[in-house]
Amino acid sequence: MLEESHYYINKAAKILELTEKVKNLLITPKRVVKVEIVSEGDNGEILHHLGFRVQHDDSRGPMKGGLRYHPSVNEEEATALANLMTWKTSIVNIPYGGAKGGINCDPHNLSERELHDITRSFVTEIKEVIGPKIDIPAPDVNTNAKIMGWIMDEYSKYYGFSPGVVTGKPLHLFGSEGREEATGRGVLYALDITLNDKKTAWEGLTVAIQGFGNVGSFAARLMMEKGAKIVAVGDKDGGVENPDGLNIYDLIKWTKDHRTVKGFPGGNDMKSDLVLTWDCDVLIPAALGDVITKDNANDIQAKIIVEAANGPTTPEADEILNKKGVLIIPDILANSGGVTVSYFEWAQNIQQFRWELEKVNAELLKTIQRAYEDVKEIANKNNADMRTAAFILGIGRVAKATISRTYRVNPKFDIY
Repeated sequence: MLEESHYYINKAAKILELTEKVKNLLITPKRVVKVEIVSEGDNGEILHHLGFRVQHDDSRGPMKGGLRYHPSVNEEEATALANLMTWKTSIVNIPYGGAKGGINCDPHNLSERELHDITRSFVTEIKEVIGPKIDIPAPDVNTNAKIMGWIMDEYSKYYGFSPGVVTGKPLHLFGSEGREEATGRGVLYALDITLNDKKTAWEGLTVAIQGFGNVGSFAARLMMEKGAKIVAVGDKDGGVENPDGLNIYDLIKWTKDHRTVKGFPGGNDMKSDLVLTWDCDVLIPAALGDVITKDNANDIQAKIIVEAANGPTTPEADEILNKKGVLIIPDILANSGGVTVSYFEWAQNIQQFRWELEKVNAELLKTIQRAYEDVKEIANKNNADMRTAAFILGIGRVAKATISRTYRVNPKFDIY
């Protein structure tokens, strides 16, 4: 994933005419933290995990990024995702830099007590390098509002009442209205703006979604309410399809009870990997990265791809899809709703003033709309695809801030 991230960075840096030194300055993380987490399991045995926090850039503000609990978590993955967070926060023009991290554990094999102890031990190990004005974690894969509440509480034991140390907290622990659905709603807004741009209606639009966790399920529900037909959904255990459209309300209830879409009685079973190549107007990859590759890109039938997941498309697949004329709304724009509403939550925590849901959603729409228009302007100006344009915008803003803050010389380029 890191190599793929650098591919897009190099592409944008060439258009921006950045020197090799400036490019390397932007790519290199500010800090990489790796800690050992030792705790006691329910059976009395010692549990041993590794925790990571990669802090990429703080030239435009405190660093921001999710914490994921997954066996695949490692330094390279965290570094790549921290890079993407830097460009993402820059694209939506909020005062943050990028960070990412997590613990290489499988929460499905841990009791709540074990998960609780591991989380608090992790905070104890990284408490000196996170904070409301340093680095603000948030939920990601296999983490949630409850875990963010534990993190806030543990950090506050050392530094006093600090709700702004994390975002994505429960409402009763100083979270924000609209945060839970923010990434999925941001995906909806990104697609809505795209459809308006293309003068295409929601009614009858067919959508396939790979991944039905927090992001995929919220996006599916909101799109169905707009008039779209969700014709196929897949997760790691299986898939379900219905050409007349799945009832997403019922599917959400089913997955709460069964933890998978597999076997849902409101549709027909299918292999989960077929979702990516399903006959549909819009494809939404909303799971893990590197699922759209050179091996399946030619078989994708969707005309629009909205990347709700981080890094779902490899560079080789990206080239194939662009040549096919598929419009890709890249992850660093499409899934920026989560970090945007995290920013709103942080601002509320700092101000100790709560916003109403209507204000949160209105400000989110305004932010996504402005970012889309900025990216499209750059794409038109440089005859580039949306992903390349997004990287040009994100990297350009960070480069300008970095050079202006760090050196006596002025940046030799201007950016939007």
